[in-house]
Amino acid sequence: MAAIPGIGRGWQPSARQRSTIAKRLTGAAAELTTQALAQIEERHPWFRELDAEHRSWVTLVARAGIDGFVQWFADEGRDANPSAVFDAAPRALMRRITLHQSVDLIRTTIDTVEGQLESVVGRGDRPLVFMGIVQYSREIAFGVAEVYARAAEARGGWDARLEALVVDAVIRGEADETVLSRASTLGWRSPAAITVTIGGAPAKDSAIDSIRRLVGERGFDLLASTQGDRLVLVLGGPSGTAGTALTVITDVAEHFGPGQIVVGPEVSDLVEAAMSARGALSGIRAADAWPSAPRPVAADDLLPERALAGDGHARRMLAREIYGQLRDAGADLLETLVAYLDNSGSVEATARALFVHPNTVRYRLRRIAEVSGYHPADARSAYVLRLSVTLGRLMTS
Repeated sequence: MAAIPGIGRGWQPSARQRSTIAKRLTGAAAELTTQALAQIEERHPWFRELDAEHRSWVTLVARAGIDGFVQWFADEGRDANPSAVFDAAPRALMRRITLHQSVDLIRTTIDTVEGQLESVVGRGDRPLVFMGIVQYSREIAFGVAEVYARAAEARGGWDARLEALVVDAVIRGEADETVLSRASTLGWRSPAAITVTIGGAPAKDSAIDSIRRLVGERGFDLLASTQGDRLVLVLGGPSGTAGTALTVITDVAEHFGPGQIVVGPEVSDLVEAAMSARGALSGIRAADAWPSAPRPVAADDLLPERALAGDGHARRMLAREIYGQLRDAGADLLETLVAYLDNSGSVEATARALFVHPNTVRYRLRRIAEVSGYHPADARSAYVLRLSVTLGRLMTS
C-alpha cells in the first residue's frame, strides 16, 4: 500500500479507510465546487470580469481538480495525472487566464477544501486527508507549470517563425497589409520611424533576447531574425528620433556577431522598410572598403563605397542630392568646391585660382557644408564630395 509522505507508517490509512473517506469526499464534491467558486469570485476580481463561457470553463477545472484528488486518494496516490485537470476545459482557457490567475484558482480551491474538512470527514481522518491535499496540491502545481510551459514553448516557436516571415518579407520588399497584421500580433505598434539594421549573427541565441530587452527598455519596437550568418533587426521608434536608432544599435552592438553593422536609412512605414533594408544590405556588401568606419555605421555614410560597388541608388543620391543641391545653390559654390579639392584643400591657393579673397573661400566652404551636409575640409567629406561631383557630371553629360 502506498504511503502518504509526511505521515508515519502507523498512520497510513487502510484500504477500507481510504474507501470510506473517498465516498464522503465524492458525496461532497458538488458542494465543495460551489463553495470554491464562491470564494474565487469573492477574492479575485479577474474572475468576475470573465464572460459566462470562460466562467463555466473555470468551473469545470475546479470540479475536475476536486474529483481528481478524490480519485487519487482512493487509488492510494498511484497513477496521478494532475495535468489532466486542465484537459477538462478547452485550451483557449490557457490563453484567457494567466499563470498567476491559475495559481490563484488552485490555491483558493485547496483552501476551500481544507476549510470544509470538518464537515466532510471525521476528526480522526482529517490529518490523513490534509496530508493528502498537501501532496496532491504539489503535483497540481507541477502540472499547471507544465501546461503553461508547453503552451509557452509552442507559442514561442510559432512567434519565432512568424517573426522570421515578417522580417523576410521586409528584406524582399514584399511587406503589405498582411505582413503588417502579422507584425501586430508580435507586439509591433506601427511606429513612425523605422530602420533596418544588418550585422553578423551572434553565436548564442540568448544574444537576441538581450538585444530585445535592451531595445524595449529604450521604448523601441523590434522584429529580429537570423538569416544565415546575418542578423536582421527591424527597429521602430517614435517620429523625430533621427539618429536615435544608430545610438540604440551602438548600445547593443556587443551582442552582434563579428563584422560590420550597418543601419539603413529611416522610413516612416513598415511597407517602406524595404528601402532601409536595401541600404543596409548594400552597406554590408561595401563595408570592407572602409575598414576604419565606426561600428555600427549608417548606410548613408557608406555612399561612396556603395556607389563604387555598383549600387545605383547610392550613385543617384550622390549625383542628385549632393551634386544637384550644390549646383542649384549657385555656380560659385560648385566652382569653389572643385578648386578647393584641386588645390589639396588650401584656402589661399583656392583664392588665388578664383581671384577672390580667402575669406570669401572660407564663407563658400561653410555654405557648401550647410547645403550638402559635408564640409570639404574633412577628409572623409572631401572624398564624398569629390565622388558626387564626378558622378553628377557623368549623369549630367
